[in-house]
Amino acid sequence: MIAILIIILVTVGLFTFLINIYNRLVILKNNTEKAFANIDVVLKQRADEIPNIIKTVKATALNENTILKELTTLRTQYLNTDNSNDKIKIAENIEGKMKSFMMVTENYPDLKASSSYLELQKRLSELENIIADRREYFNESINLYNIGLDVFPDIIFARILNYRKKEMLKISDAERVYPDFNI
Repeated sequence: MIAILIIILVTVGLFTFLINIYNRLVILKNNTEKAFANIDVVLKQRADEIPNIIKTVKATALNENTILKELTTLRTQYLNTDNSNDKIKIAENIEGKMKSFMMVTENYPDLKASSSYLELQKRLSELENIIADRREYFNESINLYNIGLDVFPDIIFARILNYRKKEMLKISDAERVYPDFNI
């Protein structure tokens, strides 16, 4: 009788242990998806500002149609993509084009003096700060997830569930380039 009770307690204990491992992996996975969704919200807000930028710029007769067309195309691609990896790549392209665009606008004093443009510039700057904060949170979530996949005995469940490591957001090549400033 005692042996049966011990077997039942060990079985229940083992089953509880396995359930806790499974639940922890699911929580880590869902946390990474939530972290990306938080970034996606702000990236969409930035993409939604592109038509306002184009409207403001056209009103001041800035003739940088190539960059404006590229921004419009990238915005459409971003809004029509569901794959998070593709969204990240498109968002990095948007960021690079936005930086190029902002640098070009420095040559147009009428545009820089426009209150609409200044408000948009301020809004974009705020969004970029929010994106940076959310990227940091996303990378922390990915780090915890990846660690969770590597620790024993979680690694066994992770392989059974076909969980794969995820990549952290990295600084793009465009973000590593700093324009020359002549002082």
